[in-house]
Amino acid sequence: MTKRRVVVTGLGIVSPVGSTVAEAWDNVIEGRSFIGPITRFDTTAFPTRFAGDVRSFKVDDYLPPKEARRMDPFVQYGFAAATQAIRDSGVTVTDANRARLGVAMGAGIGGLDTIQINHEKLLEAKGPRKVSPFFVPASIINMISGHVSISYGLKGPNLAIVTACTTSTHSIGIAARCIQYGDADLMIAGGAEMAINPLGLAGFCQAKALSERNDDPTRASRPWDRDRDGFVMGDGAGALVLEELEHAKARGAQIYAEFAGLGMSGDAHHITAPPEDGEGARLAMANALADARVAPDSLDYINAHATSTPLGDIAETHAIKRALGEAARKVAVSSTKSVTGHLLGAAGAVEALFTVLALRDQVVPPTINLDNPDPQCDLDYVPNSARRMKLDVALSNSFGFGGTNGSLVFRRFR
Repeated sequence: MTKRRVVVTGLGIVSPVGSTVAEAWDNVIEGRSFIGPITRFDTTAFPTRFAGDVRSFKVDDYLPPKEARRMDPFVQYGFAAATQAIRDSGVTVTDANRARLGVAMGAGIGGLDTIQINHEKLLEAKGPRKVSPFFVPASIINMISGHVSISYGLKGPNLAIVTACTTSTHSIGIAARCIQYGDADLMIAGGAEMAINPLGLAGFCQAKALSERNDDPTRASRPWDRDRDGFVMGDGAGALVLEELEHAKARGAQIYAEFAGLGMSGDAHHITAPPEDGEGARLAMANALADARVAPDSLDYINAHATSTPLGDIAETHAIKRALGEAARKVAVSSTKSVTGHLLGAAGAVEALFTVLALRDQVVPPTINLDNPDPQCDLDYVPNSARRMKLDVALSNSFGFGGTNGSLVFRRFR
């Protein structure tokens, strides 16, 4: 079966570096980090006391107050990013097309804030009467897609994928395949997360996964640097509108880039740690390039998963070398997590969005805080300053707990 061509026609974001696409992209390109002390709750007892909070988001811009109160913040973020992307795309939903328009928005963890709040109410009241009747629909992961579908009248595929930090990468890839194989003509795809609360922070602290650079939080996320000591949590959401090419052209839509390929794999190794040789990551990248019919030496840029963990950054470096061979030395690789922190289930969509914008603007975003490169991490990581260069093909990586991996390939649209 011939696959239909898929293009990106809309973008939306909620993030620590901005809650509009223009603001977030400008801050990423300029290497401005807004990672700082957590102020939503008392962090005195925590070994890590900083994160990438969402600071400029106004839910009233997207939802009536009554509806917003019935959603966990991760749902609010996801709904807002999807709304931005839909508006950006200029698509009009009608009775004639709504059955061909769908949504695939997930999360890695889901409504952690709502779960904690209602559990506390249950214990304090010594019974169930104080638990909100909206507790379950406010917190379950598919409710971003549910609310977007209901609000816009979308009757096509209504999906929510949950694959830890690979969630929104898989969401974009599977949404694109829904279009390629005829299940839909347009999909809103991505993911969201809001895990910076006492329970989420405690869990990652106890797993020894987070940086403890409390005295210098803006420099704590430092992928591939020999002084990295863990990742930095971030909250937010990202959404892309994916559309069949002829459908987009027929309505005169702007086209940011073309979706070219999806690669998926499993590490089959460990619940949290990657294999040292990066085999799962290598396989995901190789599968994505094969799906896109792109030779390794045609790849110009990789937006790496690169979370700033001691093991992960080395494993991904090995994976890139093994996937690309000699071409690995020529490709530009950067980690926008150095600026945003790690948005968990939202990371893949936010980074795919940045990858698409890199192709549009012909510029590679920098890896900030890369001052003392780890000798085992020896590729071209675009340290500290953005780089203008010719970009035709780019790849975005995401890897998650449980050994779940995903890679997306995008092409500059011509």
